Amino acid sequence: MNAGRASREIAFDCRFFRGDRPCSFHKATGVLCPCDHYQKVEERILVIKLDAIGDVLRTTALLPPLAEVYPQASITWITRREARPLLEGNPYISEVIEYGQDALLQLGVREFDRVINLDAGKTSAALATAAHAPKKDGFVLDPKGYVQPTNDAARVWLEMGVFDDLKRKGTRPYQDMMADIIGLAGKSHRYVLQLTDDERERGREHLMKLGVDFSRPIIGLNTGAGRRWELKQWREEGYLELIERIAKKQPAQFVLLGGPEERERHRRLIARSTVPLIDAGCDNPLRHFASVVGACHLVITGDTLAMHMALALNRRTIVLFGPTSAPEIELYGLGEKVVPRMDCLSCYKPTCDFSPNCMDLISTDMVEAAVDRQLPHIIPLVDPTRQAKAV
Repeated sequence: MNAGRASREIAFDCRFFRGDRPCSFHKATGVLCPCDHYQKVEERILVIKLDAIGDVLRTTALLPPLAEVYPQASITWITRREARPLLEGNPYISEVIEYGQDALLQLGVREFDRVINLDAGKTSAALATAAHAPKKDGFVLDPKGYVQPTNDAARVWLEMGVFDDLKRKGTRPYQDMMADIIGLAGKSHRYVLQLTDDERERGREHLMKLGVDFSRPIIGLNTGAGRRWELKQWREEGYLELIERIAKKQPAQFVLLGGPEERERHRRLIARSTVPLIDAGCDNPLRHFASVVGACHLVITGDTLAMHMALALNRRTIVLFGPTSAPEIELYGLGEKVVPRMDCLSCYKPTCDFSPNCMDLISTDMVEAAVDRQLPHIIPLVDPTRQAKAV
């Protein structure tokens, strides 16, 4: 310390303290500690949710009720690098740490008041075990290498993951079951995906450059499900039939949504469709993809990341279910589920030997009927002057 210079006060216990750089309020206006934005941290909570990306996003729904119970908490979240963009700007999270050496080093030193790990995978459970905290909810790893639940509610979720028959009998949304594990049963929850105004506008501009007219209904078609879950995706013939039927009744525009695995599928659909299709691209960064999804008025999708994004961004959503659990998905009143009748639903198999399989049993009539029911809800989005008529 320089002789003769008085040290400045630093609010180490403020929720916005960063240490290696100024807080956002000092950077913006030059205010000094303690300022009017000072929020004393009373509890330090660690959330561990590494993957899959869609699961990371739906787990953010627990943050609002968690913040309600712990209004002065600082929430740190450990996740994988690919999921981190979805947590950026989240107002409930003080810090995001990427899983890796940095996370392990910090866990060896830091202390938390509570650790929440809702993933029964060994890596996540090991992180929860390594973290220093008097209270741990969810799953930990014992010295013999077994994942162990920390309470009865976690045991229920673990059993559903181990026994197929229990998974098929499930009737409750994922968020409700996770709320049970962390002691927040009965509290309202919602996704939290914070896109900036600029990001939302770039999503709209992206579609406008492709010729999309925002005065007409925009239907996003998330046609694939990645390489791991091919059985989640609906057949191409179904999409082609659906597009043609809707186009005869509505001045709708159809935007193809997907990632690199859907590139060839989109080319085939465009080549075969009698109705013009708009390909939004298959190489969009995660947050930009979310902004494109959010620019659609209605999204038709399987149980995929695009589904979680659409729900997080309050888009009307139609979800086609087969190998995964429809009851576990909470739609928050934003759409409906299309589920075929088949005894082996929720098998969680990536491929299937049955013909027709569960996704084949979703008829075009079933999806068309769902679209007809949802379109009146998007009229106010397209033309606000027609809101009263739509109601």
